[in-house]
This record gives sequence, C-alpha cells and structure tokens, in this order.
Amino acid sequence: MAIKRIEPGARMSQAVVNGDMVYLAGQVAEAPVGAGVTAQTQNILDQIDRLLAAAGSDKEHLLTTTIYLADIAQFAEMNAAWDAWVSKENPPTRATVEAKLAAPEYLVEIVVTAVKAA
Repeated sequence: MAIKRIEPGARMSQAVVNGDMVYLAGQVAEAPVGAGVTAQTQNILDQIDRLLAAAGSDKEHLLTTTIYLADIAQFAEMNAAWDAWVSKENPPTRATVEAKLAAPEYLVEIVVTAVKAA
C-alpha cells in the first residue's frame, strides 16, 4: 500500500495518507504575530480543512484531535472558534492540554487524525 505525503518538507510532511487513514502534523497559525487565540484557532482550522481536502477527507471524517494551548486559561477563547467549526453530527474525540509551544507567538497547535471520505 502506497503512502502519500502531502506538502513534504525536509523535517516533516504536513499530512500523510496511508490506506484510508489521514494523519496531519501539528498545525499552527500562519501569521501568529498579534493574533489572539480565537484568530489563531480559526486560521489553523482553515489549514486543517485545506489539508484534509487534499487528502480526500473533511472535518466530518475526523477521528481524534489533540489541541495544545500555551495558556489553558484561553480554553474558552479557543473553543469559540472550535465550536463554530466542528461537525455537530460527527464530532471527533478530543484532548486539550497546556503545553509550551515551539515559539512564544504560537498560542495554539492542533493535531488531527481522520479517515478518507467515502
């Protein structure tokens, strides 16, 4: 079974498809400087939509999500964007944790796993 790598780079691919499984790398905001948690989350969710589409999937087919917040006190702000985006009919499992992210301008990072759309 061939493995498909989407937007591969020297260090990692942004997504990997193996069979019907779709794995996304941790996504952070594209222009985080000055953007709050809600705006960064919205940007990340747009990236997730784009990568899932490239892999033949969508948010209706998410299996699990891990959300990393630089400050767990911003949980409600992140959820403002998440709740407006996530499928109400097919929500994934989810964990949200506080973590020190790769750079101080990043306030949120999201990792998802999905299956391909039928």
